[in-house]
Amino acid sequence: MLDYKKYKRVPVVHYPEREWPNKEIQKAPIWCSVDLRDGNQALVEPMVVEEKVEFFNMLVKLGFKEIEIGFPAASQIEYDFLRQLVERKMIPDDVRVQVLVQCREHLIKRTFESIEGIKKVVVHIYNSTSTLQRDVVFNKDKEEIKQIAIEGTELVKKYAQDFDGDLMLEYSPESFTGTELDYALEVCTAVQDTWGMATPEKPIIMNLPSTVEMTTPNVYADQIEWMHKHFKNRESIILSVHPHNDRGTGIAATELALLAGADRVEGTLFGNGERTGNLDILTVAYNMFSQGIDPELNIENIREIAEVYERCTKMDIHPRHPYAGKLVFTAFSGSHQDAINKGMQALHERNGEYWEVPYLPIDPSDIGRQYEPIVRINSQSGKGGVAFVMDTFYGFKLPKGMHKEFADVIQKISEKQGEVAPEQIMDEFKVCYLERKEPMHFRKCQITDTEVEDGNYATLAKVTYTDHGIEKVFEGVGNGPIDAVQRGLEEALGIQIKVLDYNEHALRAGSNAQAASYIHLMDKDSGKVTYGVGISSNITRASLRGIFSAVNRLFYA
Repeated sequence: MLDYKKYKRVPVVHYPEREWPNKEIQKAPIWCSVDLRDGNQALVEPMVVEEKVEFFNMLVKLGFKEIEIGFPAASQIEYDFLRQLVERKMIPDDVRVQVLVQCREHLIKRTFESIEGIKKVVVHIYNSTSTLQRDVVFNKDKEEIKQIAIEGTELVKKYAQDFDGDLMLEYSPESFTGTELDYALEVCTAVQDTWGMATPEKPIIMNLPSTVEMTTPNVYADQIEWMHKHFKNRESIILSVHPHNDRGTGIAATELALLAGADRVEGTLFGNGERTGNLDILTVAYNMFSQGIDPELNIENIREIAEVYERCTKMDIHPRHPYAGKLVFTAFSGSHQDAINKGMQALHERNGEYWEVPYLPIDPSDIGRQYEPIVRINSQSGKGGVAFVMDTFYGFKLPKGMHKEFADVIQKISEKQGEVAPEQIMDEFKVCYLERKEPMHFRKCQITDTEVEDGNYATLAKVTYTDHGIEKVFEGVGNGPIDAVQRGLEEALGIQIKVLDYNEHALRAGSNAQAASYIHLMDKDSGKVTYGVGISSNITRASLRGIFSAVNRLFYA
């Protein structure tokens, strides 16, 4: 039995004056990618310099204006990588490179050596402030821990005097979520006062990480809003968040933190990072996009992003990963497939301003995905899914009454083999309907008007067909071609049939377009019903082929 009593509940923040629940996200934050640091250090096989260069170029292409590249003072690969970016002039003028460094002089000195020649940079210092780490890791009291942050700030300020570029300071009270709020504010304020150079035009970045997710996202939002409201000179601060995903709620925590006053978000493209990972920036950005908010990133081709990510990191994206997973725009459930089918039809018919399709929060084509894999057919699928495949892939708009009849055919196949590909579905459609030409095979028909009593006219159909390979002819008279052929068939074959329904449509546009005709036929004697389907460039011929298809299915199955 699980010994749940060995764990104590993390206390929540008593903050009844919270305002974030009544707010909505209105715009994208400042995005900072930490893929080349957090995302890279979590890899079984870290990226080599050229892979990091390719990844950096992709981040620039995606529109990131702030990119953290790692610990150049602590890793020769990261130092060399940064120098390559500088020497090869690969950092655009509007991109600010971020470097992380502990509050130690020899590391800070080495960091400033690494950033020489960079036009815009963030020097990011940090030290852990949580109650647990103060106790078991550092064995220091609050004042001693605060002094580490102050001394680190003083060192950055010292070396910044000889730096020619545009430098911003970022400070993180690491393990912020495990730190008393008043103490976290005290340390941040000490850094702010020591730096002393922050203005609204050149602010300082205060980064409040959930280094370890410890409780529900609403508590993190309370912590962020409390800091947001208690920072002094708030207009000179960029409030940044760096959420992790230990509880699986990193995305929710980020979105609530934005409601609570955060201006900036650090994360990785697909949430890669230590333990259960960092915030997934792309998911937050696509979430905004799905609500009509400009994410301010060039993320129109998720497949291209995923391809570079998987190749450089040697990590696989889960097939159910939001937006990027191979199966996220795929429906197996019959009810889902039916709803998607109807939603797509309604969207087309109404020509609406907004995308509104059940189970598809965004149009897959907007992010470089395709419609083809939306519906896949297996034993859990229903009639709507099969009809959707026939319409989307092949242009056959099956009458509603025909959905179940054909879906039952595919269901039997899927129960034996599992998933049924669209090509196999079409092959079965041909076998069951379009190529159902035996034993009665329609060959040709001559349609003429014939005079009947009282000077009225009716349709005379002279049909040539083969019966078990033997060519025969019959004639029928009716109020139209279908009625005339029906009557002639009844007499020639000695059957009693009734056309219950008739549908037709063009399979494609243009003068040489083929038409599809669907005939719903009933055997009057047995009450058995079925559909027949015919196609031809001539709509009458398509209809007559549909009748023969239905007769073969009804009487010679």
